[in-house]
Amino acid sequence: MITVTKTFLPPLEEYVAQLEKIWDTGHVTNNGPLLRELEEKLKDYLGVKHLFFTANGTLGLQIALKALNITRKVVTTPFSYVATTGSLLWEHCSPVFADINPTDYCLDPAKVEAAIDADTEAILAVHVYGYSCDVEALEDIARRHKLKVIYDAAHAFGSTLNGKALVSHGDLSVLSFHATKLFHTVEGGAVITNDDETARRIRLCRAFGHIGDDYFTLGINAKNSEFHAAMGLCLLPRVGEFIDMRRKLSERYDSLLTDTALIRPRPVMGISVYNHAYYPVLFPSETSLLAAKTALEQRNIVPRRYFYPPLNRLPYLQGESCPVAESISARVLCLPLSHQVTPENQQTIAALLKQSLAR
Repeated sequence: MITVTKTFLPPLEEYVAQLEKIWDTGHVTNNGPLLRELEEKLKDYLGVKHLFFTANGTLGLQIALKALNITRKVVTTPFSYVATTGSLLWEHCSPVFADINPTDYCLDPAKVEAAIDADTEAILAVHVYGYSCDVEALEDIARRHKLKVIYDAAHAFGSTLNGKALVSHGDLSVLSFHATKLFHTVEGGAVITNDDETARRIRLCRAFGHIGDDYFTLGINAKNSEFHAAMGLCLLPRVGEFIDMRRKLSERYDSLLTDTALIRPRPVMGISVYNHAYYPVLFPSETSLLAAKTALEQRNIVPRRYFYPPLNRLPYLQGESCPVAESISARVLCLPLSHQVTPENQQTIAALLKQSLAR
């Protein structure tokens, strides 16, 4: 079976070598030496001042909201994974959906500004598929309206803008290191900030709000373990290889699908390095998408409707109308993109898509 993503595992002996360090120290959690090493290496790789390794990206979003004391309205995107909206609801914030740009599927700054009112405290934007939001426009809006900016950067690890890591923008950025991501720690995530006081609050929020016997604030347990850090230490040196591999796969798809009705996203911001996190294609209609998806699945090829449904249409919400996001969500499909995918697989996928579209 060819799946849309495939977890990369390092050679077992490399991971065991890291595990032996855990057995040597007996330190398995609570800010152990491997975790601290991974955090330092990630800060160096990304060029950021503060980075906190968390149990997952969703907890990272919740901590971001707590650290910035966001409790009221947050303008956000309907085109993301449910964790983006779920984190807001879980922290008793009110998501206000603004529509997306039809070219790169990220938040449309003009729609964001129109959605702001006196109760708005923040913007929660997503770097969709590793493409950059219009960070300049969003952060200008935030300055003028005195709002905080949080980026859900779950897809953005390895992408750079103007030579700087995409995750260095905003008041906070949150990464996911889930097993399906380009860089993973099996489960995990990170919260990033360049502000010292915000970093202090994140550190407390991640670990029950106390240091030793001194209690400062309400916190939760969002710590991660030495075992997860060990996986990250094995994989971080390979990130360049992963991006290069995905770039080559993406270019081959581009070549194979040139003469079709499928449309690819076009980034608004000039990415210096794109991480090729996913390979989304936009179909002419939902009917044509469903037919192609069925044709692929009949050959044990599993693409993904990513993201579907749009979050403003979740059954437990009454979200604002977002016609662009609703249209794209109904018509976008991510094709398999991982070390599992061979040129022969891609030729098969392209042929099936062409046959389906021709019908």
